Amino acid sequence: MNVPFIDLKKQHQSIKKELKGAVERVLDSQQFVMRDHMRHLESEVARRSGARFGVGVASGTDALYLALWALGIEKGDEVITTPFTFFASASSIARVGAKPVFADVDSRTFNLDPSRIESRITPRTKAILVVHLFGLPCDMEPILKIARKRSLFVIEDVAQAFGAEYKGKRAGSFGEVSCFSFYPTKNLGGIGDGGMVVTSSEEIVKKIKLIRDHGQVKKYHHEFVGINSRLDEIQAAALLVKLKYIERWNRLRRKHAADYDKKLKDLPVQTPLVPKGYEHVYHLYSILTDRREALLEFLIKKGIGAGVYYPLPLHLQPCFKELGYKKGDLPVTEALSERILSIPMYAELSEKSKDFVTASIREFFGVKK
Repeated sequence: MNVPFIDLKKQHQSIKKELKGAVERVLDSQQFVMRDHMRHLESEVARRSGARFGVGVASGTDALYLALWALGIEKGDEVITTPFTFFASASSIARVGAKPVFADVDSRTFNLDPSRIESRITPRTKAILVVHLFGLPCDMEPILKIARKRSLFVIEDVAQAFGAEYKGKRAGSFGEVSCFSFYPTKNLGGIGDGGMVVTSSEEIVKKIKLIRDHGQVKKYHHEFVGINSRLDEIQAAALLVKLKYIERWNRLRRKHAADYDKKLKDLPVQTPLVPKGYEHVYHLYSILTDRREALLEFLIKKGIGAGVYYPLPLHLQPCFKELGYKKGDLPVTEALSERILSIPMYAELSEKSKDFVTASIREFFGVKK
């Protein structure tokens, strides 16, 4: 049996007629960039995130970059963030000329540990960039308390957590600015690349709209040198179709995760923690095991998709060697990177596929049902 890590074909088959109709309407309109579909998507994503405004951009990476730029973060500034995430969270800080400062993560949630933040603050610190990793929100109350006390911006990277909640509020509703990715593998993913910045600040949204369009105040009149980072209409149209189903898809992901939890609970693996008051959306379902490499090889031979997110923490990446980190500096993150393994997770995952995945993991550990 073959169980892919993610099966976008199944998702797209279920809404194929709607997607084709949406794309055809864009083709018929001959309006391809920053038009009505994008504006509708901007308002919908902002509304669902508890913010006033949305700004569609070309990717989730650009969303982070533009957010930092709009906040005035620049060379000489420092931004505290997690070392256990996708590269874009830290590279965006470096792209604006600022210094990423890494704080260790919580061993159970994999998210930035609030207790590790204050010791990393210096007079040059301007912001805390949190990442709601794998679909689980960060512990925002203490993080916001630190930020308010120190007059720091809070930027949320919500790329993996569309629809996740923390104590009754949506991820993306806490910071001065929040950033989404619509890369196809995300729980709300397009049919290409795309991203969005959401904020309730008129000043920030005005700045980002100028930056994303070459700094134009009107056609061929440029206030400053911006970039070209615009969300196209085909992506916006496809995302508006998918947005109708995202709550259902997130519920299915949670059901699959609950099934995995139940069937793996007696094995020598650590399954994902969901603290009380949190709502996970399981962009990834990741377990911890001391036998990661052997289990990964076993699952692949069985035809089961599995992956390691992330094998080399950001503070140990060669491109950040000038920051001066060395192995042992962030021990929780480093331990996680050696033990973490993600197994198949998508809304359309069948009961048969789930049973095969869990039975295979049990077989590897020699534990019968």
